[in-house]
Amino acid sequence: MNLELRHLKVVCAIAETGSVTKAASLLGLAQPALTAQLQRIERTLGGPLFERDRRGARPTALGELVLARARVLLPAMKGLQDEAARLAERGTGLTRYRLGAVTGPIVGGLVHRLSADQPQAQISTYASWYADELAQMVLAGRLDFAIVGACGDAAPPPVEGLAWRVLAVDAVFVLLPEDHEQAAKDEVELADLATSQWVAAPGDGCFGDCFAAACARAGFTPRKMYETDVRGGIDLVETGEAVALCQPTFRPVAGLVTRPLAGAPLRWRQLIGWHPESAAAGIADRVLAYATEAYLDSAQRNPAYADWLSRNPAFGAPHAVPG
Repeated sequence: MNLELRHLKVVCAIAETGSVTKAASLLGLAQPALTAQLQRIERTLGGPLFERDRRGARPTALGELVLARARVLLPAMKGLQDEAARLAERGTGLTRYRLGAVTGPIVGGLVHRLSADQPQAQISTYASWYADELAQMVLAGRLDFAIVGACGDAAPPPVEGLAWRVLAVDAVFVLLPEDHEQAAKDEVELADLATSQWVAAPGDGCFGDCFAAACARAGFTPRKMYETDVRGGIDLVETGEAVALCQPTFRPVAGLVTRPLAGAPLRWRQLIGWHPESAAAGIADRVLAYATEAYLDSAQRNPAYADWLSRNPAFGAPHAVPG
């Protein structure tokens, strides 16, 4: 038998799980089939790779040698496959668009514009609360573009090798019931919400730290923060249980209002990323322009935010083309 990469994956799976039974489950194989495959691998290599007893499977000296080489070869082969896929796609041109996004106002308008521009193109979307997940998917060639957010001046996801551009810089607003005591104001002092409970969408990054720091500057420590999806957050605000941090392009439902926080103590940057050696790089400028137009449309659909942007030119879309 010739040793193949799939055999190295078996050895790694057993080492990582510490059990042939668990490795079989991880790989989607029957335990007897995996045991037989391990025995064939060991015969090919000339000795046992694991010591097996009731406590599990532990690598032998030969097993450690094989694992050390496998942990170099498998990632290298995966990298080769990813690079080859990107090169092949560059040669044929981009006829599909795989867009990943953290919740935000841009994806719908971007998909609409790409569909109008290339009716025959295949367009798919993938949603995640986590920017790092989307960035890793772009790096692996599973997505063409990722649209994510970052608070304040925070850097994009720490995934080396991707290109990032800022689509827009938004002030973070607050979502209130229309009968809330602060709802009648044009803008709300963060300190005036010191006794409120809060709700925000899940996700990673430093936004929680930025919010806590903004509250500290305003002289208080925030009370309980609920974490839920958008619909759950709206429900909590509607019942008066909490107020919500929200993107200013959010169009509230009847009975709710959005208001800017005085002095814009919290900022949210909309970013788009791609791999500079992928086919996506060749049309990145066009996608950036479409994404910017989609953002501007979403801002104009919220007259209160459009008016706020006219008075706060440091915010909005830096790549917008003047009309």
